[in-house]
Formats: sequence, C-alpha cells, structure tokens
Amino acid sequence: MEKIPMTRGGHTALETELKHLKTVERPAIIKAIAEAREHGDLSENAEYHSAKEKQSFIEGRVKELEGAISLAEVIDPAKLSGTIKFGAKVTLADEDTDEEKTYQIVGEYEANIELGLLNIKSPIARALIGKDEGDSVEVRTPGGQRSYEVLKIVYA
Repeated sequence: MEKIPMTRGGHTALETELKHLKTVERPAIIKAIAEAREHGDLSENAEYHSAKEKQSFIEGRVKELEGAISLAEVIDPAKLSGTIKFGAKVTLADEDTDEEKTYQIVGEYEANIELGLLNIKSPIARALIGKDEGDSVEVRTPGGQRSYEVLKIVYA
C-alpha cells in the first residue's frame, strides 16, 4: 500500500477523531439502538433504523481512519527547505486581481480550503510543487485558468 503523507497536526487530528468515535459515539449509538429495540416492532421503528444507519456510518469512518493512520507517513515541514514541496506554506498573488492568499500543502485527510490547507493532489498544489519564490504558475482549475505569482515559501 502507498504511504499517505500528512503533517503531525493532521495525524493528531485523525487520532483524536478516531478516539472520539470509539469512546463516545460508538457507546452512545449502541445505547440508542438498545432503547429503540425496546419500542417494539423493528420494521416500522424509525428511531431504530436511524440509529442503525448512524452506526453504519460510524463503523465505516472508524475503518477509514484506522486505515489512514496505519498508512500515514508523518512529515515535519520544519525540517524542509527550498522549492515548494509537501508541508510548505506558500503565499500567492493572483496575477489578475493582485489578491494574496496563503496555503499550506498538506495530505488529503487534513485538507480544508477554508483554513488554507490545500490537498497535495489538488490542481493548485500539483502546479506549485517544485516552484520557487518569484515564479509564475499557470493553474487549470474547475473555475478556469488562473495565474499566480509565488511571493513567499515558509517551512515551519
């Protein structure tokens, strides 16, 4: 199996979510299923079916998280330098609007565009890999062709 790159923070977040699912969510849903069973006829018991559906989701997420954690390759960006690679915090200027944005290139399990955490497999991240400060980058995104200038690269 292929290793999944992630930062220490992303790895910790996955472990925290997994622990919460196993110690809080799983016991709560087992209790909810038991209570729903006490209401009688299961074929028309909406609470029971809802609880079983939630249990299925929880168990699926537990398996997904366990798999990701077992394949995780934790990378410390502070030990890196040079051109853009995994873990870099990159400040970009949109060449059309001069709007500046800062992103950190992270693994797919920790990506969150609203928080500036860019999935390494995204079009922007793939275009940025290997670039240096001052470089211009052309990116084909779902929203169309974009041009950015790399203003700053920080590894922390």
